[in-house]
Amino acid sequence: MSRHGKACTSRRLTSVSAVLVAGVVATAGPAYAHTEVEADDARALAQNVTLDFHAASESSSAGITKLEVVLPKGITPADVTYEQGPKGWKFDTTSRGYTVSGAKLAVGEDAEFSVTVRQLPDVKELVFKTLQTYSDGRIDRWIDLDDSGDDGHGHGHPAPTLKLGPAEPGAKPVSPSPAEEATTAAPSSVSPSEQSDPPGTPSAQQADDEADGKSDGGMSPAAWAGIGAAVLLALGGGVWWFKHRRTPTP
Repeated sequence: MSRHGKACTSRRLTSVSAVLVAGVVATAGPAYAHTEVEADDARALAQNVTLDFHAASESSSAGITKLEVVLPKGITPADVTYEQGPKGWKFDTTSRGYTVSGAKLAVGEDAEFSVTVRQLPDVKELVFKTLQTYSDGRIDRWIDLDDSGDDGHGHGHPAPTLKLGPAEPGAKPVSPSPAEEATTAAPSSVSPSEQSDPPGTPSAQQADDEADGKSDGGMSPAAWAGIGAAVLLALGGGVWWFKHRRTPTP
């Protein structure tokens, strides 16, 4: 083979190699940019387990401002304690989990935080669906139950999933936390008028209407009696006037 032929072949191989490398990088990028959760003692029924969350930034123009985590069945917001996270960020519970939020991070900076769970439930895996919000309003929804995605090539938005090992011998579920038990009864801060009424009892509005004398079409019995008396007086006056009109004057 001539020198010219060898040079052409070398250039072709170099071009092909560059294309393959670019393809690998492009394919690996979306797969890496996931929100993940890890734990040292990931075992069923383990107590006081610290969970470490890592949310990769996927925006080239905005910073992450909030992460909202939906807790799986078996873990309540009262079971979760915030440990650490981005500087200045705060932890708040929600009806279905919790949020960690604060000033926007630098563009391209990943968000990492840790929470401690009172006890992990007796299951094989835990799924923590997560909503990742950016400073420009963009929201990445890491809620898919697997990594298949819509196209079947691993480019979806899988929810952070923690695999659990079997429980240690003798491990038992701990009693519910006080806050969890309190949710089974009506909150003490709710006034009686805001609580649901027992079956067969009048509503708060009905009770108020009756106290104001608004029953029977919006008028009390005393009001009806007053109207009746006025009608009788009017009739009596009419009869008196009619009789005196027909009586001749002397």
